[in-house]
Amino acid sequence: MAPIRMIDIAVNFTDGMFKGIYNGKQHHVSDIATVLSRAWNAGVDRIIVTGGSLEESKEALAIAETDGRLFCTVGVHPTRCKEFEESGDPEKHFQGLLALAKEGIQKGKVVAIGECGLDYDRLHFCPPEVQKKYFEKQFELAYATKLPMFLHMRAAAEDFCEIMERNINKFTGGVTHSFTGSAEDRDKLLSFHNMYIGVNGCSLKMAENLDVVRGIPVERMMIETDSPYCEIKSTHAGINFVKSLWPSKKKEKYDKECLVKGRNEPCLVRQVLEVLAGCKGITDIDLFSATLYQNTCRVFFPQDLDAAADALLAGRNESQ
Repeated sequence: MAPIRMIDIAVNFTDGMFKGIYNGKQHHVSDIATVLSRAWNAGVDRIIVTGGSLEESKEALAIAETDGRLFCTVGVHPTRCKEFEESGDPEKHFQGLLALAKEGIQKGKVVAIGECGLDYDRLHFCPPEVQKKYFEKQFELAYATKLPMFLHMRAAAEDFCEIMERNINKFTGGVTHSFTGSAEDRDKLLSFHNMYIGVNGCSLKMAENLDVVRGIPVERMMIETDSPYCEIKSTHAGINFVKSLWPSKKKEKYDKECLVKGRNEPCLVRQVLEVLAGCKGITDIDLFSATLYQNTCRVFFPQDLDAAADALLAGRNESQ
């Protein structure tokens, strides 16, 4: 049977932790290459690096250019939307994002506009009116580039869905990543025919979260780590479903053969797959992962859909 293949749709490789920096202090060398090697060995075969500001999107593109299996997003996170106005010229800032996205598309690297959306849990970073204004503005990026959207929604489902509805014809599809909402939020998102839901450790914390996630149809789901954040912890409701484990050491005792305790990384997307399969009662994990892979290709890598479908069919036929 074909080995499990996974795409991690959300990795924050621009975060200092992957450069060995924690709370401003250097603890170990930059180790993206080591982290990638672990991911590829775990069955991950593509990663989307998240951009959350204009500068961060430039860095995400530079990182994506270092490996054929890395891709990235271009956009501004809701908590950073003040950067449009702080730049002194919001329209020029927008044009900078558009130019970067177009450059990244030509290089075959930029696969989505984002991370954008609304975050009402962290209004101290950016007020709701500013968030809404520039969330809406970024649909113009999606429209101009014909790219799907990589979305963020925290405690803001009503306004988020209202803005989505208004702009539904401006984008081809997308994923609301790191989903932690209610069953009602989930159903609102699923009512948009071209919307998928991204699940990571933060989506799987409590028994109530598992109940909500259980209701996401497999064909509308993607998996991610959102590393270095959102790991699955020993206190999480679905921990008993985890089968794949890696040794870990504290950052002070860094060892490249081990994970850094408390730092999530893309190889652990395998655990997300296992917890989802467990909580949904799925026994054929190969077919499950192939479906998730195909969902991800449908949105972000449409040129590869045929190959993904063939692999899916091959897997089905072998299991019969």
